[in-house]
Amino acid sequence: MNILETRNLSLELGGKQILNDLNMEIWEGHVHAIVGINGAGKSTLANTIVGLSGYQDFTGDILFKGKSLKGKSLDERAAMGITLAWQEPARFEGLKVKDFILAGTKNKDLEIAKQALVTVGLRSDDYLERAVDKTLSGGERKKIELASILVMNPALALLDEPDSGIDIESIEKIFQVVKRLKDGGTTVVFITHSQAVLSEAEHAFLFCHGRLVDKGSVAKINKYFENECMPCDLKDPEIKEGV
Repeated sequence: MNILETRNLSLELGGKQILNDLNMEIWEGHVHAIVGINGAGKSTLANTIVGLSGYQDFTGDILFKGKSLKGKSLDERAAMGITLAWQEPARFEGLKVKDFILAGTKNKDLEIAKQALVTVGLRSDDYLERAVDKTLSGGERKKIELASILVMNPALALLDEPDSGIDIESIEKIFQVVKRLKDGGTTVVFITHSQAVLSEAEHAFLFCHGRLVDKGSVAKINKYFENECMPCDLKDPEIKEGV
């Protein structure tokens, strides 16, 4: 069963075509990876799915559990069970870690926040009362954001470059959390250009210049990393960095 589908999905930003006629099917209960070089359109797709401001004026359609997301706000999509972990997690001056973790769940039991921190590899006593601000490193904020997703137990979790700013030991911990999410019924989608992250998926999509170039098993798409590129009809594509 598909939890998410894109149908002829296209998006222009600043007069440039960033997503180009995408047709994809995300299988429910699986771990997927969307791979490609920086600027291929991977993060733009994630932002469009969750409904960020500036990414809602797309053509085609996005279906979540068979229902169109057109016209639905970021909050409405979050209420449906769609969430995104950012490549560079946001800072929230004055908001404590414990409140940030529990913000997306009705159960405000502090023990839930403590356990979530331990699961992502952080000592709860060292972080619960800290603010989600510049005193935390990018890696710490990424783990805390993942802890919030863990307690949220969403239907669909998009993880943008989950290994960015993370050491080897920490990325292994993140992979363990992803397994827990999957076991709990969450469909996970990695947004990545990392071979290590790709290897943790079950199915993958290859992007280039806002197009879906190939899809299939991880072993099949892994050839992209081995050969640096896969044959396609794109010649010297104009790539916009950071999208």
